[in-house]
Amino acid sequence: MVEQVTSKPKYIFCTGGVVSSVGKGLTVAAIGRILKARGLKVAIQKLDPYLNVDPGTMSPYQHGEVFVTSDGAETDLDLGHYERFVDENVSRMSNITAGQVYLTVIEKERKGDYLGGTIQVVPHITNEIKRCIKLVGRQTDADVVIVEVGGTAGDIESLPFLEALRQLRTELQRHDALYVHVTFLPHIGATDELKTKPTQHSVRELRGIGIQPNVIIARTDHPVNKDIISKIALFCDVDENAVIPLQTADNIYAVPLMIEETGLGEYILKRLRLEADAPDLSEWREIVRKRRSATDRLRIAIVGKYVELHDAYMSVKEAIVHAGIQQNQDVEIRWIHSGELEKGKRLDELDELDGIIVGSGFGYRGIEGKIVAAKYARENKAPYLGLCLGMQVMCIEYARNVLGLDDANSSEFDLSTPHPVIDLMLEQRAITDMGGTMRLGEYPCQLLPNSLAARAYGSGEILERHRHRFEFNNDYRDVFAANGVSFSGLSPDGILVEITELQDHPFMLGCQFHPEFLSRPNRPHPLFSALVEAAAEYRAEIGRFRQASAFGVDEN
Repeated sequence: MVEQVTSKPKYIFCTGGVVSSVGKGLTVAAIGRILKARGLKVAIQKLDPYLNVDPGTMSPYQHGEVFVTSDGAETDLDLGHYERFVDENVSRMSNITAGQVYLTVIEKERKGDYLGGTIQVVPHITNEIKRCIKLVGRQTDADVVIVEVGGTAGDIESLPFLEALRQLRTELQRHDALYVHVTFLPHIGATDELKTKPTQHSVRELRGIGIQPNVIIARTDHPVNKDIISKIALFCDVDENAVIPLQTADNIYAVPLMIEETGLGEYILKRLRLEADAPDLSEWREIVRKRRSATDRLRIAIVGKYVELHDAYMSVKEAIVHAGIQQNQDVEIRWIHSGELEKGKRLDELDELDGIIVGSGFGYRGIEGKIVAAKYARENKAPYLGLCLGMQVMCIEYARNVLGLDDANSSEFDLSTPHPVIDLMLEQRAITDMGGTMRLGEYPCQLLPNSLAARAYGSGEILERHRHRFEFNNDYRDVFAANGVSFSGLSPDGILVEITELQDHPFMLGCQFHPEFLSRPNRPHPLFSALVEAAAEYRAEIGRFRQASAFGVDEN
């Protein structure tokens, strides 16, 4: 009897073990990349075990960046990696949290959908998890759905998700599901050894739940020899060619190429009985080559109040890298805490920069430091890109120091300010609930012809992703426009200001949206490309000025 093989989608379930933050999300994104390189349609989903409904109200110190999808979902930062590597937009169904699952089940129970039955983790919670997993495949018409479970094997909060994956193994046919376990090989310095015992215990934990991994990806900072691979295969009951050593890369975009070289792509096709084209990673290889061969060095600062945790600005950082790759620039990112600037610290470092990015954030802490950065950029003609709040502080600084509107501010930070140049949208003023009350997701924007923005985009209308509640106050639009500010991007109805520029500045631009979310390594975002280009020109100009000054030449 010939075993029946279903068409699609196939599923790859990815779990983690030993410790968190070993790059499971990047690994999943890289697997997605090598499968897409074979002509397969890939969808990726992240299952987060925490009880928050979404990360929208979580501190960046707790969670890092909040990535926003086109349909307006506030999600885990790993979804940014998925989009950048696979180059496919994800949706709100691509990030499911335990909070969402439990909330859905409880709402159904309150409405009587369970007909008075006792609600339990099994089967009600696990059924809802499985429904969400299957929904992604149906919505995207994917050939392969890759599902990443946050946390590590053994976490109490992960158990319902792992139980759902175990049930799916039974429900799906044998060649429709593949289990990948990402683990860590610690190195003992005293004996110069890599230890496999934590991996063995992690796999044993999964087996106790009823999941046997088919592939083990062993993350390490050190080379892995054949003996280590054989030992993991033997004790964890996987094929030797399914033990994939993954050493820390010099840059994250090399990871798909490293995984491809191990033969994992072909192993996945064989295990899932998938037919696909020969892999074409030529464009990706070129990205990595250019990233490694860049010779010119630019120094661009990210000014923010969460810079101790670089993950809080993950998409911004990567968008700068993408623009640097495109222009053969090795961009050195300087992380400057806005709280230090407002205390008068690190001001001398601003003179060393070729460009400044002021990022987003909430709350008053560090705001005055961001205003200091905007003032420096304006007065010194340094390239400046303001993202969301970065646009707002650019306007506050201009109002105070150019328009003479003393104590101008945002009503977010000072309800009694006499000049609220940034204010709440009218429809938001009665809202008190913090979650899900902002302008979220993709919105259109009309660009002013021949503006900096229009030249950067090469287009008259754009779509960008938003995450904010406060807007530029239109009561001040005329006075700004009459004194050197160009509102080069507006909502199609002309009501909302989306982009501001300074007319007498080489490149000082603020946008109310988050362009970083749309940047790709093979397709950098136009505003970041324009910033890097302006930074290179500024560096050359400053260099000529300094050289002339050294020889006593008056350039005027």
